Amino acid sequence: MSPLKIKKGSTSHSAYDLRPTFSDKKEQHTLAVLVENEPGVLSRVIGLFAGRGYNIDSLTVAEVDHTGHRSRITIVTSGTPQVITQIKAQLGRIVDVHEVHDLTVEGPSVERELALLKVAGAGDHRIEAIRLADIFRANVVDSTLESFVFEITGTPEKIDAFADLMRPLGLQEVARTGVAALSRGAL
Repeated sequence: MSPLKIKKGSTSHSAYDLRPTFSDKKEQHTLAVLVENEPGVLSRVIGLFAGRGYNIDSLTVAEVDHTGHRSRITIVTSGTPQVITQIKAQLGRIVDVHEVHDLTVEGPSVERELALLKVAGAGDHRIEAIRLADIFRANVVDSTLESFVFEITGTPEKIDAFADLMRPLGLQEVARTGVAALSRGAL
């Protein structure tokens, strides 16, 4: 034994060591929340975020089990690891919430975003817009003599790149949906 009577294998951390052990680095996480498909459930989940000052970067909701009356809320949020842990714990305490999965840490997942882009132009700009849409695998969902509306699905980075290339060609509007995400493994 040492003079301080600390047994071999014991921790050397002191209760008086007040250095923070938490991280202050913000991380983005995708949470999949399985909830009852009932009126007011979404507002309770959103109220949890609003009431505590948490930000939602993206939100999608869809019914996943018609007979069981269940919906999945996919939320993309950012915060420190402690904030994300707190969000998951607080979501789990809501009565109508069945499961909370952090797809960012639970293993591989697939994430996609959908966007509609309206591009107006004439002549060579229209030809170039169609060529770029083909390269990015965007679909034309509406066409007039003055404009196109393209539908594109992919990662947020892919959609940003497509929009950046369309700006000089006459990009007028962009409508983006929230991120849809699924775990590649079983939930």
